[in-house]
Amino acid sequence: MRAANALILLCHIALNLLKEERTAKVGVKAKRLKASWDDDYLLKVLAQ
Repeated sequence: MRAANALILLCHIALNLLKEERTAKVGVKAKRLKASWDDDYLLKVLAQ
């Protein structure tokens, strides 16, 4: 049960970071895809 809660927490954190990222004027779904393809963009999102 703790592992499931930890995964849910990580998902919420990741979504919040994507929502706060403002350089790409697209939706969260597109930002997720872009972060999976572009390592520089992923680092930009994580460095916030």
